[in-house]
Amino acid sequence: MAVPTRLDHCVIHVSDWERSNAFYRDVMGAELVPRPAGWAYRFGDKQLNVHGKGVRPAEVARLPVQPGNSDLCFEWSGPIEDAIAHLKQHNVAVEAGPMERFGAKGAGTSVYFRDPDGSLMEFMSYRGH
Repeated sequence: MAVPTRLDHCVIHVSDWERSNAFYRDVMGAELVPRPAGWAYRFGDKQLNVHGKGVRPAEVARLPVQPGNSDLCFEWSGPIEDAIAHLKQHNVAVEAGPMERFGAKGAGTSVYFRDPDGSLMEFMSYRGH
């Protein structure tokens, strides 16, 4: 029997709201959602809850997330070459790739880069697989 769950949100931590809001809006395509303290980054029906200056997270994590220690993959709906051009347009360096990887939908092609705090980001395209 399948368990009736789906991913709702993950948490990241940023050190500079303005810089991170611009990156996640312009480079990652997030909708910026104001919260009582800080922001959340929404991607369709999925969300990144964001900890940063002024946010007091619930004390439930054994090790609270820190700026730069996240590793996130986002599906790129077009060819990976378009993702690379998009990153270049925003002066974001590709650290690795394109390379074959395996994601939620199977085999794909990925490029890796960093957010302003150093967290590892990945665009994965399933186009052509």
